[in-house]
Amino acid sequence: MTETYKKLVCRRYTRDYRASGEVIEVERLPPAPGQVLVRNKFGGTNASDVNISGGVYFSDGVFPFDLGCESTGEVIELGEGVADFAVGDCVVSPSLGSAYTELLYKDAVDLVKVPACSPEIMGAAVAGCTASMGLEIVGEMGSDETVLITAAAGGVGSWCVQLAKNAGNHVIGTCSTEAKAKELRRLGCDRVVLYRDEDLGEVLATEYPEGIDLIFEQVGQETFDICAENLALRGRLLICGFVSEYTSGPQKVMEERIYHTLLWKSAQVRAFLFSHWPEQIPEHLAKNIERVESGEVDPLIDPTEFNGVDQAIEAVEFLHSGKNIGKVTVRY
Repeated sequence: MTETYKKLVCRRYTRDYRASGEVIEVERLPPAPGQVLVRNKFGGTNASDVNISGGVYFSDGVFPFDLGCESTGEVIELGEGVADFAVGDCVVSPSLGSAYTELLYKDAVDLVKVPACSPEIMGAAVAGCTASMGLEIVGEMGSDETVLITAAAGGVGSWCVQLAKNAGNHVIGTCSTEAKAKELRRLGCDRVVLYRDEDLGEVLATEYPEGIDLIFEQVGQETFDICAENLALRGRLLICGFVSEYTSGPQKVMEERIYHTLLWKSAQVRAFLFSHWPEQIPEHLAKNIERVESGEVDPLIDPTEFNGVDQAIEAVEFLHSGKNIGKVTVRY
């Protein structure tokens, strides 16, 4: 009897993830020369999943294409010519098409050998590298600075909080609930702003009148505006994302252009996707795995269980509901 496996594919471009995706069953084939076949153990959800299904980036418009951007699993078969991996190795795949499939076919050069097939180690890839490369390379983070992380209780945000604190900075984090705030304080956050109960702009203006040196911004809309207004002299505002517009699309606004805010402070706005620094990824991934193994960073993993490809869409929807505390994963 032919063995088959399930995976989630995108059938058409739409930001409605449920409408874009379809679970299909395909035949298991031997890996091609240079390929590695992996049995996935965990897939990681990302807010940008809906941007990919919406055709914003990473895909070329050829349908169907596989969804999800990161996974970890065990090597079960090697294609001809593969010498750097062995059956039984644990690997991470930080690229499109990895997360929502039971079996994963990848070129050997696209996989990274890791010490364990765990969601914590997997989080060192996309979440960890987004945080470390954003703060350290693009943000030029130093020590004795005031650092603000928005959406701080998410997979990326929780990494940012710990990296900024470990570097010797005063860390502010925003979140929506007291349960999330409790986790952020445990991770070392000096000031947690519950934006549903407090006015972020008022808190920053009152408690930090000299402004914020470095801001890691993931929310967009009014939160972005408040961050720009509260930058310090020579402050840096990093745009990692703008999740408030991911499902609705771009919001049109009529405001003074941002240079009216930036010039008088010699402040800067910098945007980044960590994948645009490919030469830096191996170094940062290796360091982030060390951080997890040593306990320097505690990857925050949401305890809500989503099992199998059939629940992948529910996992993405849960992430966008804002109910998660840490990284949302799908288990296989």
